[in-house]
Amino acid sequence: MSFTKITEQSSNFNDLEKMSVIELLSNMNQEDQTVALAVQKVIPAIEKLVNEIVPKLKNGGRLFYIGAGTSGRLGILDASECPPTFGVSHDVVIGLIAGGDDAIRKAVENAEDSTSQGWQDLKAHHITENDVVVGIAASGTTPYVVAALEEANKHHVITGAITMNAGSPLALVANYPIACVVGPEFVTGSSRMKAGTAQKMILNMISTSTMIQLGKVKGNKMVDMQLSNEKLVDRGTRMLMEALHIDKKTANTLLLEHGSVRNAINNYQQ
Repeated sequence: MSFTKITEQSSNFNDLEKMSVIELLSNMNQEDQTVALAVQKVIPAIEKLVNEIVPKLKNGGRLFYIGAGTSGRLGILDASECPPTFGVSHDVVIGLIAGGDDAIRKAVENAEDSTSQGWQDLKAHHITENDVVVGIAASGTTPYVVAALEEANKHHVITGAITMNAGSPLALVANYPIACVVGPEFVTGSSRMKAGTAQKMILNMISTSTMIQLGKVKGNKMVDMQLSNEKLVDRGTRMLMEALHIDKKTANTLLLEHGSVRNAINNYQQ
């Protein structure tokens, strides 16, 4: 089945090399302003996927992101931010990239073209029917990602997808596809731009809404965040001061004693 590969269509702008710096910046910003509106249109699709992820994670399952290049790096970024932000273990949200960890910093030649390695990477984590796999590919054609989701489907693992091309192989193979069409890139084909921004926004929405549903936020505060630096200790202290109406010294002592805002509140004795 053929589809229009919008991510490869020619930019709405030409003669970029003739533009001044302010023209380049203004025109890129003009394009970027369309991204949030494109994401808004796919909120119902995001909702469907999140509603599948939450019960799986409540039951001890895991969320896998799998992608190549920029898409893979964005998945790893979102996964890596879940433990410090929400206090979950590192094996709850897992990011996989074609070419392995070396590909996080440097492109690994032909890694995304493998039709077997994606599933092998998932199998290395002992994937089960209790997990969810979300494939990320702006083009929607990356063999490493598409083939991994095909195998996941065969093994009765719920699959989702984030792509910028509706009707693409990835959108068709996923149980819960999110096809966010952002249009041609400012630099033709450079999907690290609008496509990458949309992917980052959608990943933020998936992980944050999931963690809130799992009870990792109280009110509007990150009560389970890891106290990994002075800034976060100070933030936690201020959260306790506000929640418990106590002075800074008492709040700080309480926080450090119990290791998290949630535990400090639960164990506070007036």
